[in-house]
Amino acid sequence: MPGDPVRITACPDGPLLVRGDVDLVADDGTPIPRRRRTIALCRCGVSAIKPFCDGTHKAVGFRAD
Repeated sequence: MPGDPVRITACPDGPLLVRGDVDLVADDGTPIPRRRRTIALCRCGVSAIKPFCDGTHKAVGFRAD
């Protein structure tokens, strides 16, 4: 993972897929551990495991503008 270029892909009506060497931090500056090389970040605001996507966007009918 270290040194990998960062790529962020917006999935249609779904999460943001983040690949590469990027640090995640909470709004208070606390590091958020990454357990995978590719992570899915919630865009719908309804995920139970924010900031990560749990697939809830499908159930609530989230649509990206």
